[in-house]
Amino acid sequence: MIASYTSYENSRLAAAPLRWSAQTTRTLLANPFNPWHYTPIGRALKAAATVTEGLLQQHGHPDWNLDAEITVVLERPFCRLLRFSTGGGAERPRVLLVAPLSGHFATLLRPTVAALAGEHDVYLTDWANARDVPVSAGAFGLDDYIDYLIEDMRYLGPDAHVIAVCQPCPAVLAAIAVMAANGDPAQPRSMTLMGGPVDTRVAPTTPTELALSRPLSWFSDELIATVPGRYAGAGRRVYPCFVQIGAFLSMHPGRHIDAHIDLYHDLVRGDTASAHRRQAFYDEYLAVMDVSAQYFLETVDAVFQRHALPLGTLTHRGERVDLTAIRNTALLTVEGELDDISAVGQTGAAHGLTPNVPDGRRGRHIEPGVGHYGIFSGSRWRTNIAPLIADFIRRT
Repeated sequence: MIASYTSYENSRLAAAPLRWSAQTTRTLLANPFNPWHYTPIGRALKAAATVTEGLLQQHGHPDWNLDAEITVVLERPFCRLLRFSTGGGAERPRVLLVAPLSGHFATLLRPTVAALAGEHDVYLTDWANARDVPVSAGAFGLDDYIDYLIEDMRYLGPDAHVIAVCQPCPAVLAAIAVMAANGDPAQPRSMTLMGGPVDTRVAPTTPTELALSRPLSWFSDELIATVPGRYAGAGRRVYPCFVQIGAFLSMHPGRHIDAHIDLYHDLVRGDTASAHRRQAFYDEYLAVMDVSAQYFLETVDAVFQRHALPLGTLTHRGERVDLTAIRNTALLTVEGELDDISAVGQTGAAHGLTPNVPDGRRGRHIEPGVGHYGIFSGSRWRTNIAPLIADFIRRT
């Protein structure tokens, strides 16, 4: 599908003059010395130009914009391990926050990091945009992903804690099971699984039903492209950003159209606070990276089609992953009542799959009235869920 990626690049370049025109119009009409700045038609034109510019711009890796010192403690081709230091002399619990590798950059967890960093020494998996990873760096599949997680947990050492948000929940369970089976001394003290597809059979959703509706060959033929020559990862097979954005928007098209109409009206009225919130959301929501095709296809196959983890058939480097080996790592699951991506029950299924975790070292929480993003960002995350996780970590 290199032609498809090339066609996308050509269309993006073809739209550049329109984007530049919108940017120029917005800049001119934002100038208070321009008499049109104060007229209704001037405000309307500036609002239209702002919305158009936002829709046409290409979004790269967003800034973290956190009051923390960010250092890279592990550097690998497909993932950097970041540490967020906020000062304070007392030693705090070490937490590995595993960000999803499902399209969005790890900055999607900015609110998650902000709430955790006050009481914890936070480390985070910052996954690379696959189109920027040279083919010479090798392939990256589900086994490699699990290897990275094990390496991260070994770096943090014994008595650390792991929090997985959404997509990595099955892989985190698998990585800890591998460590437990091998008697690894770096097994984490606790794991918190949040809104992830541990067993999608429990509560099917639109994404899980889509994964089952097509053979794996369809995903390979229709959704995978080859990175073109202008990028460092030229020749690498990827699940490209533009296909993912189309999938995200197609889930709730009316909602996104209404949001941009509301953004236009906010700008016309001069409601800058509301407009800024909407723009900040879409700057993050539309910042999407290419994902390794091998990893994407193996995840669709193992997690969503074969249900390999709950059925006990998942393997890592040729060895069966045995979840019953987990004995020393406490388990907390967190789900959102209205989650339409990983519905209630998918994550909670982890409890039935880990029978040797002591009952006194378990917890399960379902947050009422929130959807997928509400379990790791927003007011409910800050006031209800983050304190719950902090308490669980202290008690274990």
